[in-house]
Amino acid sequence: MKKDIHPDYRPVVFQDVSTGYSFLTRSTVETDRTIQWEDGKEYPLLTLEISSASHPFYTGTQRLLDSAGRVERFERRYARGKGGEKSDPAVEAEAGTGDDGAGETAG
Repeated sequence: MKKDIHPDYRPVVFQDVSTGYSFLTRSTVETDRTIQWEDGKEYPLLTLEISSASHPFYTGTQRLLDSAGRVERFERRYARGKGGEKSDPAVEAEAGTGDDGAGETAG
């Protein structure tokens, strides 16, 4: 390897600010802050907004959206049901389309 072209690969502590969870790993990240680790040595510190300790996917608190219900509602609203025919007259009245296709309702 050539000298003086590679960044310094060293142990660094990453700390999640929302949970306080910290872990020690190796990185080339540059930081001015340091922290004393469990082994008594002082290491560079990089704070994180989110990590596996606070991310909803990894903590099991992720909310699942009902996409099937949204698709069905879209199909009813825009009459994209079976055969392309409008299936719900109430939706037709809400959209303001009558048989004349002018887009206006009588009244």
